[in-house]
Amino acid sequence: MKCIDLGLSDYKEAYKTQCEVRSKVAEGACENTLIITEHKSVITIGRIGSEKHVFKTEGIEVLNVDRGGDVTYHGPGQLVAYPIFKLENEARDIHGFLKFLEEVGISFLSKYGVMAETRPGMRGIWVKDSKIASIGIGVKKWVTYHGMAININTDLRPFSFIKPCGIDGVKITSLENLLKERLDIEDAKRKIKESFEKIPLLAEAVCKG
Repeated sequence: MKCIDLGLSDYKEAYKTQCEVRSKVAEGACENTLIITEHKSVITIGRIGSEKHVFKTEGIEVLNVDRGGDVTYHGPGQLVAYPIFKLENEARDIHGFLKFLEEVGISFLSKYGVMAETRPGMRGIWVKDSKIASIGIGVKKWVTYHGMAININTDLRPFSFIKPCGIDGVKITSLENLLKERLDIEDAKRKIKESFEKIPLLAEAVCKG
């Protein structure tokens, strides 16, 4: 598995990179690739999302995007992982891939001593009664793109501008909020890559590509 770190990126530029890599992976010209980044502040609305779930923006750009899910916020201090993976044979299971991403996120958070979980019928990762990570993907020619966003040192205020993931009354948290200290984002990048490589079964099918 190849890894590309875009640093702090503009969402549209990162999306362009995703599409370029996705085409290469689909053609077999590039191995499976994990793109890691933090985004400049942006609100994105997924395929099942609604602009009604954006209450205000305070100058933050709002984009309609082709991932699954509803509305979310991306900003500095949030670790975003975009797995551009070719799903082949037993890995051609989109629901299984979403579960894989959740397991990766749970594994990542466990490295900080945080016990996270999933919730039936609610995609993403939760710590007690608060959501810490959102997940939404796209799949084209059985190659995945988009992915997972985990709040590390994220400013949580912009989440109050929206109805996150279209869920009424949802609470949003971050590692910084939970651990009461600011985390090293570069260390977090190393940990998320390790987590992608360690989850069994599907990881064996896609991460060796």
